[in-house]
Amino acid sequence: MDLASCSYIFVGTFILRIGGRKSISQMTISQTIVMIGFGSLLIQPVSGKGLLITFAVASLLTLLMIFAEYLSLKSDILETIFSGKAVMVIENGKPIIKNLKKIRLTIDKLETRLRQAGISSIEDVRYATIEVSGQSSI
Repeated sequence: MDLASCSYIFVGTFILRIGGRKSISQMTISQTIVMIGFGSLLIQPVSGKGLLITFAVASLLTLLMIFAEYLSLKSDILETIFSGKAVMVIENGKPIIKNLKKIRLTIDKLETRLRQAGISSIEDVRYATIEVSGQSSI
């Protein structure tokens, strides 16, 4: 392993560490886009591009992602744009069809989620939401 490969591993790990640790399901849309772009950038040195330029662009993407997260903390409108909001899918034991269509979730899939949570009937649920991460809150 040469010096360039070692620096590539250490700098890449450092930049990802600054970006934060989350699983894909916990990432916001902007984080997912940056990480996909970052993965594409990591290929560039292999195909002959310079390491310094690759690290600079990866650092810039990471800083832009952090800035977007900061802005979303300061503004509800930007939070909705960058992260989204939880969607209520059951209220007082009745499914909210309009919201299910909005997030493209069928009644069957909703019932599957309920069964996985140990709930046998939609009528037994007072409120249920689908969180930004895609997880169910019942």
